[in-house]
Amino acid sequence: MDLAKPRIDVGLATNALEPVLSFWQVEAGIPFDHLLKIRRGQDQHRHDANGSVLKINHHADLLPDTPPSGYRELIVARPGLTLERRLTDPDGARLVLVPPGMAGVSQIGVRMAVRSLEAHRAFYRDALGLPEEPTNAAGVAFRAGQSLILLDEARDAPVDAQMAGRGWRYITFQVFKVDEEHARVLVAGGREAVAPVTLGVTARISMVRDPDGNWIELSQRASIVGSLT
Repeated sequence: MDLAKPRIDVGLATNALEPVLSFWQVEAGIPFDHLLKIRRGQDQHRHDANGSVLKINHHADLLPDTPPSGYRELIVARPGLTLERRLTDPDGARLVLVPPGMAGVSQIGVRMAVRSLEAHRAFYRDALGLPEEPTNAAGVAFRAGQSLILLDEARDAPVDAQMAGRGWRYITFQVFKVDEEHARVLVAGGREAVAPVTLGVTARISMVRDPDGNWIELSQRASIVGSLT
């Protein structure tokens, strides 16, 4: 995958805007950047997590009570820490603040629960084209620029992860040509969730799904690549 930004972004969904924003901005210390109006009834509060965007999607309509996705925790490197610090937001989204370099995370990491390490290893290697990172842990890890994706095999990993629901729901890769990357993922065995679509003059995006159904956004953002054509 030809990354236009050497970091991944992460997205969660909530109905409880005020307590969730308080958690992430005050308790977790992730600074607010700006508000993006997605559609009627959905606002995205964008925060800066070491250069990655933490997307807090507030939904006016009640979100369904679906099981958690495979995205289990966000790991953020925090200079000055000597030990990891584990936190959980009001909706159950987990955050781990770590000293830079712990578990290989120097910027951010996303830890996932998956049903099959081998299936996801093939997906991240062949469909997404990410290099595998050596790890001392039982799972496997893949490098996306400065960011790290850590995969752990787990019995409670989802069979068909849903986008709609509270907590962690998707990750985003910023790319130069979303149509080309989307097609490459499908040829390599990924599943299509949303075909490429242009959102005004802001971005051209698509959605694909991994072997457990977890949602992955591919984004060609004008402010990063300069063109949506």
